[in-house]
Amino acid sequence: MTAFVIFWAILGVATLALALYRKFVSMREDDYVHLSAGEERLIPQQVATFKKIGAIDKWGITMTIVTVILGLALAALYLYQAAIRNY
Repeated sequence: MTAFVIFWAILGVATLALALYRKFVSMREDDYVHLSAGEERLIPQQVATFKKIGAIDKWGITMTIVTVILGLALAALYLYQAAIRNY
């Protein structure tokens, strides 16, 4: 069970690190829509940043769900073991 707790903690820290990385990537994001003649060169950079944030979000959602499910399983296992010891 200790290895499971360590794995869950590492997964939680990795999820938080991914959220922090997303925050840093989104800080460099340009929120303006560039439509004028001299701004065409900025559009590919905006598209690349948008795709990167989309990929980070996909992994972030997946990792968050897995972390929550494993945390609930860990809590259920702990409660089950505590109930077995008391009877």
